[in-house]
Parts: sequence; C-alpha cells; structure tokens
Amino acid sequence: MKTANSPLFTDPIHNGASDPVVIYNEEKGTHYMFYTARRADAEEEGVMWVHGSDIGIAESHDNGNSWEYIGICKGLEYESGRNTYWAPEIIRHEGLYHMYVSYVPGIPSDWNHPRYILHYTSHDLINWTFESKLNLNSERVIDACIFRMPDGIFRMWYKDEERDSHTYYADSADLNNWEVKGCAADDVSHEGPNVFEFRGKYWMITDCWNGLDVYYSSDLTSWTKQNERILEKGGKRKDDGVMANHADVHVNGDKAYIFYFTHPERKGNMLDDTNSYERRTSIQAAMLEVKDGILVCDRNKEIAIELK
Repeated sequence: MKTANSPLFTDPIHNGASDPVVIYNEEKGTHYMFYTARRADAEEEGVMWVHGSDIGIAESHDNGNSWEYIGICKGLEYESGRNTYWAPEIIRHEGLYHMYVSYVPGIPSDWNHPRYILHYTSHDLINWTFESKLNLNSERVIDACIFRMPDGIFRMWYKDEERDSHTYYADSADLNNWEVKGCAADDVSHEGPNVFEFRGKYWMITDCWNGLDVYYSSDLTSWTKQNERILEKGGKRKDDGVMANHADVHVNGDKAYIFYFTHPERKGNMLDDTNSYERRTSIQAAMLEVKDGILVCDRNKEIAIELK
C-alpha cells in the first residue's frame, strides 16, 4: 500500500507553501490542495516576502499520498497592482465551489495594514469569479473556516485581529450574507481556526504559534479547551522536526487526516528570519485519533492517506 510522502508537498516556485486546505474535485475525480504561496525566496524589506502571495494549487491522483503543483488560482485580482492572498477556505454547495480568502492590499513590509475576507465562486476550482467583500465588523479579519450546521445554516469562524486575535464566528443561510454572532474562543490569541466533526464530537483547532490548541463542543457554539495541544513537539520525519502551523482537517468516515505546514529551519520568529532557507515551508500530513475523549496526533506514524 502506498504511504504518504514526507514532506507531503513543497511549492516549486517560491518554496513557501502554507495554510493548506484540501477538497475533492468532483469534475476531475482528483483531490486539490490550495495553499498560500508565500514568496520565501524574496529578499525584500521586512515581511514583504509573506505578502504579494498567490493561492497555489496542487493535485493528487492517489487519494492524497503525493501531490503535484499545477499552478495558481486565476481571477482573484480584486484591485489593480500586486496584492496579497492568504489562507483559502473552499467548500462545494449545489454544484458550485465557494472560496473565502484573506486579502491584504499591496505588498506591505509590516503587519499594520487592513485585511479582509473576499468571497469568490468557481465551476472548476481554477478560474474564480469575485462575489463580495465580507462585512464582518472589522478591518482586520483573516483565516475563514466554514462548517454547515445541522439545521442547514453555514457558520464561519475567523481570526479578528482588532479583537485581540481571537476567533469570532458569523452565520449565513446562503453563503453570501453573513451575520456576526459573537466570539468562539478568547482565552489566548491565535489564528487559523478549523472546525470539523469526528468521533461524535465537534472539534476546533487553532494555531497558537506553539503547536495547535484543541477545543471541543456539542453544539458548535460553546467550546471547551482540552488540556493537551497537538503537534507542539517536533517529529522525526524529514522537514517535520518543528511545531506545526495553520492546519486543515479532512474527515473520511472513521479516519481524520490533518494537513499542516512547518518551517523546518526556523530558529526564531517570523521577524527574525534572515534568509530564504529559514523562511521555506513544507506541508505535512498526519492522522488524528481520539483516545479517552482527547484528540491526539502521532506525527511520526507512517500513514496511507485514503481520501474519498
């Protein structure tokens, strides 16, 4: 049986693949991975290398065990000039793909700039049409995640940097009009919320910049934080010896796969990086399990990914 590559994927253009999300391409019968294509090789001022990014696409023909770069999303040009696109979230509803992507105007050299979530639609996952800029009562929102509630309402979780980088949520009946409902998690600052159902519980993971925090819920509204983080300590696989960052979870029946990225050579924080080698990233995959009611992850375990 074929097992998953490690690293699972690296971006061949700028070596900065991050913030992965995986979806099945119904029309082609293959899986697509979308990611922030950071320009890790850009020797520019400050954190310009994190900005000016496209949304990259990789494709898997073997149920997620290996991936091949196939290009970038087309049609995302929201304003003239070179701009920044981060952390896509993509779902399929009634035959149409919807993308909610973080957007920063221009290529800033620091973090002090507005950012929004833009909504696009597509029939083929390659060519995208702009629908709207979401009104989420903040000028600094990123990292959308969407899960459909049992009553059919769509719920979006996202990071609000104007509110201490906590996770807020909004609801929509049609994926177009969103109403902010409140705060989902405000115990610590974090980003990249991801919500999924697995083993009889709803789970939310967040990137707290020291591994991934885990919360659980019975109603998708009130969340309890488990004591143990996942993917905090580095693993033994190639490019996997450091903590995990911004992840996506893909559940298939009784199996749950987590896709995350690492900075294999990072020695400090993002502002301390001095060269493209320290900035480079790799995408990895591992399997999640629930033991004694706790979500756990053994990143060293060899896995065969079986995306459906």
